[in-house]
Amino acid sequence: MARPLVPLISIDALVTAALELVDEAGDFSLPKLAKRIGVSQSSIYNHVSGREEILELMRGRIIAESPYVLTDEHDWEASLRAIVRSYRDAFARHPKLAPLLVLQTVQDDKVMALYENLAVALGVAGFQGRDVMSAISTIDSFALGFALDLAAPEVVWAPPAQGYPALTHALAHAGPAGERGEAAFDFGLEILIAGLHSRLQSTVS
Repeated sequence: MARPLVPLISIDALVTAALELVDEAGDFSLPKLAKRIGVSQSSIYNHVSGREEILELMRGRIIAESPYVLTDEHDWEASLRAIVRSYRDAFARHPKLAPLLVLQTVQDDKVMALYENLAVALGVAGFQGRDVMSAISTIDSFALGFALDLAAPEVVWAPPAQGYPALTHALAHAGPAGERGEAAFDFGLEILIAGLHSRLQSTVS
């Protein structure tokens, strides 16, 4: 049998190559993607409809690579902690992808399932109506923010030797970069959950 003139490609290979380009340069184009894989640009359209679908496939890939386990559907706090940590970890591995995805409507089934689980957990907690989406948006921003924080340089703030004494004192007690980021995430997550509890109490009273 004669070998095909165009190398066979797969959706999985397309997503892998697109992620590599984004991790390297912060974006990708179909011409660069075709060159990376070694195919013609037109052959990509035999597998996907275009850039938007590739972005959604990348969104689904990184979420699938960061699984979470919901041990008790009635324990909304545990569910929220698991989902938020998984979401943060997914984007922390590919921080340059986040700015591309926040500009696009979420459509991937795996990601929609994550948000469905989050909505269910908030419903179990007692949130209703507009507060459910307000909470989801707040949690979304929190997780994305800390994903980018994990990708920040080791020295995030560099105040001069003179001036900014309060910040300098705080930095002296922040610990190593890795510990600082994780401690800040845990700190923020506790505040987020406490804030959700406070909101629930205010709507009941």
